[in-house]
Amino acid sequence: MFTLGNLVAGFAAIHFATRPMAHAADAMGTGTWGPWEWSNLTVASALILLGVIFDSVDGSVARLTDSVTEMGGQLDSLADLVTFGLAPAFITLHLLSQYVGVPDSISVVHPAASNLLGRLSWTIAAIFVCCAALRLARYNVETASGRLGSPYFFRGLPAPGAAGAVIGIVVLHEHMVALAEGGTTGFAYTTAGVLAFALPVIVLVAAAMMVSTLPYPHLANRYLRVRRPFAYLVRAAIVLCFAVLWLQETIAAVFLLYLCSGPFNRARGQRYEPAEEA
Repeated sequence: MFTLGNLVAGFAAIHFATRPMAHAADAMGTGTWGPWEWSNLTVASALILLGVIFDSVDGSVARLTDSVTEMGGQLDSLADLVTFGLAPAFITLHLLSQYVGVPDSISVVHPAASNLLGRLSWTIAAIFVCCAALRLARYNVETASGRLGSPYFFRGLPAPGAAGAVIGIVVLHEHMVALAEGGTTGFAYTTAGVLAFALPVIVLVAAAMMVSTLPYPHLANRYLRVRRPFAYLVRAAIVLCFAVLWLQETIAAVFLLYLCSGPFNRARGQRYEPAEEA
């Protein structure tokens, strides 16, 4: 049920990501949602974060309830492909459609776009989806053959981490757009534009990291399922304090730091060591 919740969250994220943008739909009353007046892309990103939560606990719930099955593992990968592969790609294309010259704001960037930047953006999003599928397929094969190696590291960027790096930029972009429309600061408008054009680069890097062999820490196994020193609790409290004060900035920073942790671990000499096949 938790895995299916992840799948439904991804499906709902695609639904919101493909709806008209707030500035084009306010007249119809469909551009913002909830008491905070979140944009459609913010709601879609929040649903992916909900999927991350479901994905991080479904295995533990299965073990606690003695309901671990091979079907559950396969279902988990299928749900991850939708929530952390397809949905971030849809969100990326809908955000970029505001900047690459799509004739109307309801249209989304497509492979037959009239300008090179639009076609390139669609290609990058398609590459992200393909790399997410390859990453999940490789994980299934390694699981079946008993070659996962250390339980504290992933081989390549996990799909939820890649999706988080993408939607972290999207959430921050939507926050800056809201500040700019509210007339808070001109800096917000400039930052939103920079984030929009940085997004394809982040998507492409995240795609490459998913199919790489760089070691990425398994955060749940390293920090939630084993005893850690008191210093880790202090660090977690600091991150939570930053999240209370600057939520969107903290989300983007945490996921981008995780995206960079693979190359950093390799530079420190950490390597992913697959287990010998049984």
